[in-house]
Amino acid sequence: MSERLPEGLDEFLDDAGWGGAVIEPLPGDASFRRYFRIRNGGQSAMLMDAPPPNEDPAPFLHVGKWLAEQGLRAPGIYAERPEQGLVLIEDFGQDRMRDWLDTHPDEERAVYAKAVDALVELHRCPPGPFDPYDMAVYLREAELFVEWYCPAVGLAVDGAGFRAAWEAVLQPMLPRQRPGVTVLRDYHAENIMLLADGAQGLIDFQDALVGHRAYDLVSLLQDARRDVSPRLEREMLDRYIAAAAPDAQFEADYARLGAQRNAKIVGIFARLWKRDGKPRYLPMIPRVWDALERDLAHPELAPVAEWFAANVPQHLRDAGGGEIA
Repeated sequence: MSERLPEGLDEFLDDAGWGGAVIEPLPGDASFRRYFRIRNGGQSAMLMDAPPPNEDPAPFLHVGKWLAEQGLRAPGIYAERPEQGLVLIEDFGQDRMRDWLDTHPDEERAVYAKAVDALVELHRCPPGPFDPYDMAVYLREAELFVEWYCPAVGLAVDGAGFRAAWEAVLQPMLPRQRPGVTVLRDYHAENIMLLADGAQGLIDFQDALVGHRAYDLVSLLQDARRDVSPRLEREMLDRYIAAAAPDAQFEADYARLGAQRNAKIVGIFARLWKRDGKPRYLPMIPRVWDALERDLAHPELAPVAEWFAANVPQHLRDAGGGEIA
């Protein structure tokens, strides 16, 4: 990560009342965004550097303000200059759920229970003023698998059949996601902060859409970056069902969205390597692939499962996705 400071940062911090603060770069993620911890005496804040044209902080500001209006724990916004890509926000500390659980494994069940309960609370809110998670978006995401993963492992596949299979699987679900709930889309252990007051803070929600209530649950319980045992997944799924009382097709839709999301993630991780030169995501593919295989076993996924059987050789599947060239 480059530690070069954003252009215009000194003026921005001066105007925000944080002039002369100590600036600490933080590790980046899979995007062009960078983060810095800003310390001024006994106070601290987080700086988001989301430089145009590759990034735009406006969606983060839009979603974050809406979440705060609903009483959910998005970071407070101290200062903003969207045209420069600079946003100064509340510092949620350093207890990221994934890292904290590495050192407190006995607390796993309780922490996941709180994360599930936060989704129940979010889903009781009216859907936010965001675009719909519609068929076009689902297909565009799923097709990342054939666009990036398949070429990376040397597979020539039936792209039209892939799209048709997903349409057949997802179409029955669409009426059940109306009027819908706010879907954060990256709700997992790396994007949940454990706060000093016992609450869980939300980050990385700028891509929110209005869609199906199962999506963020899948994101949490079939986490690409952290092992979640099938037993814990089942327990937390049951916890959500007991609290939210979804319709009878909820578990089938959970499998649909699990398979769609996991196919997308395999494609994204292949793209991060082949296009962006970021190989650190490749070791996560077997974990994602394992969840994908479990989702494909659901009877409602038959058209997509048949496509995988015809297009992805068993030796690649047995190897958790195989080697990417």
